[in-house]
Amino acid sequence: MTNVRHFLDIDRLDTGTLRHILDRAATIKKNIDAHRSALAGRTLAMIFEKPSTRTRVSFEVGMRQLGGDVVVLKPDDMQLGRGETIGDTARVLSRYVDAVMVRTMGEERVHELAKHASIPIINGLTDQSHPCQIMADLLTFEEHRGPITGKVVAWSGDANNVAVSWIHAAVRFDFEIRVACPEQFGPSPALLEWARNEKRGRVVHVKDPEDAVRNADCVVTDTWVSMNNTDVEERHAGLAPYQVNEQLMSLANSDALFMHCLPAHRGEEVTDGVIDGPHSVVWDEAENRLHAQKAILAWCLGAKI
Repeated sequence: MTNVRHFLDIDRLDTGTLRHILDRAATIKKNIDAHRSALAGRTLAMIFEKPSTRTRVSFEVGMRQLGGDVVVLKPDDMQLGRGETIGDTARVLSRYVDAVMVRTMGEERVHELAKHASIPIINGLTDQSHPCQIMADLLTFEEHRGPITGKVVAWSGDANNVAVSWIHAAVRFDFEIRVACPEQFGPSPALLEWARNEKRGRVVHVKDPEDAVRNADCVVTDTWVSMNNTDVEERHAGLAPYQVNEQLMSLANSDALFMHCLPAHRGEEVTDGVIDGPHSVVWDEAENRLHAQKAILAWCLGAKI
């Protein structure tokens, strides 16, 4: 099991491997038909313990476009929801399918699957990180603006799982990220310490969104309330000043991109004028989930691209 290629988090892979996956994603996107049989005869199991639109559709379509097959599992479909251990589930699925993508709550569930599986495990999202999304975001940025190394990305809003993976990416791909959010919704001290110790990229936590966005090459935000959050009123009150609107966006570079992983709550974390405006690449970003994840699947399963 030591040679199994898991895709668990961006910080768990080296820069060379991540660059290889990103370059393969660009190659796959340029010629979809050339890779229709890359994963022929392979089957991906997808476990959804959280609702999904983009993750569900992009992984299923992506696997099929590579010639593979898909099995979709929800908690009510599995013995995992009736007391079977994660380890036993991993061992059984390893005998049936070639890889597992899991969208779940705590990252410990993904790591437990990987510990006991003899096949690749892919983190489709946890409360702690969203690495597949950020690979799509990096692909989108580089399509529009070239290599992201040395660029400046500004995050405004809750430092959630998507922001965590952006921080991981800043370190691995050597760019600057400025995270603007109130202290109570900021990145964890442990994450900032990890970034400092890695000595690559530059991760800055600021409280003023204008300080983050000024002269940035890309501005990113996400919903203020995630599926596991119960402090709705506190979040709306604390994060209202971090809305990405036209005035805030005007402080970024004139050719800056705007990104949002979707779904968006228009009028809350972002205005219509920004998400539908000339800086926005959110639909390219959504499409690139498909291509980035095909590259992740190909890498995990050793397919030649």
